[in-house]
Amino acid sequence: MARFPRIVLATGNAHKVAELRAILEPLLPGVELVPYGGPSPVEDGDTFVANALIKARAAAQATGLPALADDSGIAVDALGGAPGIHSARFSGTGRDDDNRALLLERLRGAEDRRARFVCAAVLVAGEERLEAEAVWPGVVLEAERGEGGFGYDPLFEPDGLGVSVAELTPEQKNTRSHRAQAFRRLAEQLD
Repeated sequence: MARFPRIVLATGNAHKVAELRAILEPLLPGVELVPYGGPSPVEDGDTFVANALIKARAAAQATGLPALADDSGIAVDALGGAPGIHSARFSGTGRDDDNRALLLERLRGAEDRRARFVCAAVLVAGEERLEAEAVWPGVVLEAERGEGGFGYDPLFEPDGLGVSVAELTPEQKNTRSHRAQAFRRLAEQLD
């Protein structure tokens, strides 16, 4: 990605901007990562990749810069893959705590709590388009644990870790997460 001296991060979510910078700065030495302050497009795609492309194209068009975007969420087996692409708007309020509460309500009494965090990362630069996807398998806990992270992090325990994502340090999360994996794969495509 060094061939792009400036790249806009196509998100208005401050938590995600900080996380993306922590993930991307080591992968993109010398690249200025610019936060996006423009309007949010309507994410009406039917896949994570489609929604990431909508965001990246909107940011690229608004700024004239290459744009990086991701779309991510949690897919729960017992809910047929829901909330999936609707993760951020699952409860209808757009609030993380409401989304987590609704997920716990829907899973009340469920024995199968298997789930996965999914991330699709895309780069749009003019006509060029790159994409990568990653999955982080685990389970949905019966109650929130930890103070870190955002979104569904307090409810998600990745396979083999024994702690929720919200109990990981930011550095631990940013080396293991679905978002870190997807953006590493995207960066590898440009090497």
